[in-house]
Amino acid sequence: MVAPVKAPLPAEIRGPLPARTDELPFPLNLRREDAGALHAQLARQIREAVLSGLLPGGTPLPGTRTLARTLNVTRGVVEGAYAELLADGTAQAQVGRGTRVRDETPVPAPEAPAGATTVPAWLPDAPPLPVDRPGGRPGIDFRAGVTGTATLDRRAWRQAWADAAREDVSGDYGDPAGTPALRAALAAFAGRQRGLGAQAEDVLVTGGTLHALNLIVHALLPPGSRVLMENPGYRAARQVLLDAGHEVIPVAVDVDGLIVNPDTPPARLVYVTPSHQFPLGSRMCLPRRLELLDWAARHDALIVEDDYDGEFRYGAPPLPPLAALAAQTGAAGRVLYLGTLSKVLTPSVRTGFVVAAPPLHARLVRARTLLDFGPPTAVQSALTHLLTGGHVDRHIRRSRRWHAQVRAALTTSLDGLEGLAHLGGIEAGLHVCLHLHPSLPAPVVAAELATQGVHVSTLDSYTLGEAPNALLLGHGGLSAAQASAGGRVITQVVRSCATRAGLAPYSDA
Repeated sequence: MVAPVKAPLPAEIRGPLPARTDELPFPLNLRREDAGALHAQLARQIREAVLSGLLPGGTPLPGTRTLARTLNVTRGVVEGAYAELLADGTAQAQVGRGTRVRDETPVPAPEAPAGATTVPAWLPDAPPLPVDRPGGRPGIDFRAGVTGTATLDRRAWRQAWADAAREDVSGDYGDPAGTPALRAALAAFAGRQRGLGAQAEDVLVTGGTLHALNLIVHALLPPGSRVLMENPGYRAARQVLLDAGHEVIPVAVDVDGLIVNPDTPPARLVYVTPSHQFPLGSRMCLPRRLELLDWAARHDALIVEDDYDGEFRYGAPPLPPLAALAAQTGAAGRVLYLGTLSKVLTPSVRTGFVVAAPPLHARLVRARTLLDFGPPTAVQSALTHLLTGGHVDRHIRRSRRWHAQVRAALTTSLDGLEGLAHLGGIEAGLHVCLHLHPSLPAPVVAAELATQGVHVSTLDSYTLGEAPNALLLGHGGLSAAQASAGGRVITQVVRSCATRAGLAPYSDA
């Protein structure tokens, strides 16, 4: 069908075009100054009359000459409108009967207030997101999961994007697994930083940890699979598993990480954060790691190792990733290693990676292709420049010193809480846990801190069941001065709460 040409109006006509109500039982209002073509305006108004029930099924429409003369427009305008109505099924045409509203007229929708949006009745309200809102709260915000960019080499950053912009622009989709250059750079990076012997063909570039986990649970797990999860654990990861229809079994953690013993139930998959357990901060000891690999072999299960901030260690010797241990013990296909550049550089790059054995990798690439055809090539090019130029490694060394100073300032400011609280998870990562005396409820302390402009989280939303009585202190986005100032307020508030609880006469609170 040839699209109708918009017909010009006579120069003397201004404003709404007149319509005679004896032709149609409602007024037509065509406006030459509107952006829409006249035939589209006419078709829309007739269609709305049909959908509202004003023109029932079978109602004849005026002839094109008659309606054109009534509206003082060319016949082509009416013919174009009728062509649209015939094409979308609003009208039908028969020889000898002319054009009329289709007999099977739709049932008019219930009248809704102007501007209202209707959705299917079966669609439930969206549940709340298990993540903190972007942006910090006024004051000192010990928000976990963020990192600062104070140590970022801005010159190298700008140069990497400039180099990426000078590259040729392809008219085709890229490799859904990621560009070969970035995959090779990430494999080498994981080898240098974490001792992981990965090859470029083992790497899949993702949009971050949660994106990787979504790919894994949809591509590798049968519907309704049982999955073991650290408790307390990463709440967003838990929700990804639940939203995908899988059964989440909480497993307790202690100072040595996920507790694995003969009573650990079988499952298809287990999700762990062995380098710096989230949120308690413990490191999974080597015997426990070997026990977990043995559990996976016995139950024919997969392990997702989320190494979200394993690059940041403070005096503690690095432990080999589960993926590296699995390769040494002949179980490399059991572990999917998740890395991210969000903590290393900035979350704004939205880039992470999965290291997986070929059979798993192929399934993940298929899922990535069907999801979005792969990551954007410009971002990959810039990150490749940063990785291959040594800028990321230098940035990590600077950041490690920076975060070590912040951590030291925070822990020093909390020294006066002996007997009332103790710190956990201080050997690595970008957050610590302040475990409180049982007589000092964490929600009460957190609420009082908020009134002082210091914002912390409790572990309630991270835990299925009774939560540990602790405060989560993320220091990745703070300076040493901010961490120290916030720590002093925490000390004062905890002492004040302790005095009211009758634990000690801290009159200096």
